[in-house]
Amino acid sequence: MAQTFLNLAQGVTGTLPNANFSGDKIGQVLNTINNTEAASSSSTFATTGLNLNITPTATSSKVLVVVTQAGVGKNSSNTKCQLKLQRGTTDIHQFDSDAGYNAGTASNYVGSSSVCYLDSPNTTSQTNYRTVFASSANSSNVSVNTNSSDSTITLMEILAWL
Repeated sequence: MAQTFLNLAQGVTGTLPNANFSGDKIGQVLNTINNTEAASSSSTFATTGLNLNITPTATSSKVLVVVTQAGVGKNSSNTKCQLKLQRGTTDIHQFDSDAGYNAGTASNYVGSSSVCYLDSPNTTSQTNYRTVFASSANSSNVSVNTNSSDSTITLMEILAWL
């Protein structure tokens, strides 16, 4: 079997019979950090304070959303911290439903919960991405950004090759 090599310093050489290259490229990259602690004892989802806007350049663009929600856990009782990613106020992905759960009443912090999600907003209007959280027990505290932990959100516009 013949080997195929890519020599990036001199350009692409050889053949790649099984390669599948899309023509997509990165249009813009945005990032922000939030470290303001937020706590809730409600099962109604509330904002974590981590959010960022992007304005796609084409309706065919996709947005790669990379989130690390830090300082996640439960403060008391037998509850779980639940986390969702939203576009505007629309849920697009629940990325944690059991953060901090330990079947006990003691505090339990898991550190960070992360998600990498490829979205198709189908718009050229400014679009907000954010994380929201809730307590599954609807009476016991959960929190994010505990002890001023840094949470991050990065948005990358993926342009379609024309």
